[in-house]
Amino acid sequence: MIEIKRDIYLQRIIKRMGNGRAKVITGIRRCGKSYLLFTLFRNYLLSSGVEEDHIIAIALDDENEHLLDRHVLGLEIRSRIKDEKTYYVFLDEIQNVEGFEMVINGLLHKPNVDVYVTGSNSRFLSSDVITEFRGRGDEIRVRPLSFGEIRPLYDSDDAAWDDYFNYGGLPSIYAEGMDDEQKVSFLDYATKTIYIKDIVERNKLKDDKGISSVLDLLSSATGSLTNPLKLANTFKSKGQKGITDKTISNYLKFIEEAYVVERVQRYDIKGKEYIESPYKFYFSDIGVRNSRINFRQVEETHIMENIIYNELKARGYLVDVGIIEHRDRTDDGKYRSRQYEVDFIANLAGKRYYIQSALSLLDEGKLEQELRSLSMIRDSFRKIVITRDKIKPRRTEDGILIINLFDFLLNTSAIEQ
Repeated sequence: MIEIKRDIYLQRIIKRMGNGRAKVITGIRRCGKSYLLFTLFRNYLLSSGVEEDHIIAIALDDENEHLLDRHVLGLEIRSRIKDEKTYYVFLDEIQNVEGFEMVINGLLHKPNVDVYVTGSNSRFLSSDVITEFRGRGDEIRVRPLSFGEIRPLYDSDDAAWDDYFNYGGLPSIYAEGMDDEQKVSFLDYATKTIYIKDIVERNKLKDDKGISSVLDLLSSATGSLTNPLKLANTFKSKGQKGITDKTISNYLKFIEEAYVVERVQRYDIKGKEYIESPYKFYFSDIGVRNSRINFRQVEETHIMENIIYNELKARGYLVDVGIIEHRDRTDDGKYRSRQYEVDFIANLAGKRYYIQSALSLLDEGKLEQELRSLSMIRDSFRKIVITRDKIKPRRTEDGILIINLFDFLLNTSAIEQ
């Protein structure tokens, strides 16, 4: 078993130690939440001098079925607390316990207990749970492996990229040293047996046909503008009239709640307001997306865009899709308003970055096209184009930074140049 470091998330947990809140570690299933908590963070505590019996780690699965009763679970934890020293309580997949909010709130009232829980669905962060926590829940969102996390396993950037843009970043693929056939098989299993089945059971759906069809459409249109009505019309055009836009809206919500995809809104840069619809969806793991369509549409352009989005989110940025309206002169001499897109607006702690994803800029027309929307933005925030071309960082006359994809993915300060 290969050990993969998850330093960005480990540091986020360490910074929150002893803050009086329940550290709620969320994310898509199989993204490595349990490994982060039960192995990496546990090892950190032990290396820091914490005694082993002061780490109470409980996996709330079938093997501990008796602990799924909140009363039994609470008694079990309290029975292990023997002194006034700090105890670190790890509860894996706590959402399996009915009334888990009461267990956690009870532990938070003990001054020598530091609580960490994991879960894979939105119930953790729903309004009723937040109310139960009374502001004492602190979310740490974990994502599948980044390109930078898998890069040390390969001899070159290109070799790592070939695997990553095909198979994504679910940790099992890399930790278990799977070959290509095993990777394809694992992703098929994860998508059908874990993610789709989980959504169907959690939301009490009659079967998986509708949710599977919507997921297939999202997979085929990664990074494209869409909404429930547009998806419903696509189904109608294929002779599937039974799936209404209202049903699709519910399905999208269910898929988002399982952390399989993320909805990204458009932001009008000049008007400084959000546009409610249409919007884009990006997959939390590109391997899941590719598996869902049997690796048929593995277009590097769209996949690269999705991976850049995931990297920005992993680094803690709030991300929107940008649009900027401009009046262009047409061939007949008249002016017509046109909307230009900026792939991403990334915001963090008062900083903002406008980012375009471009597979290649070697064609002058393509370079001009990618730079145009950025050149229309009149504020002073940084403007960046990320390209797959193997180039050294350079700036245009307008001050737009052009950098290589691997420089961006492997260096968190690359966009600050």
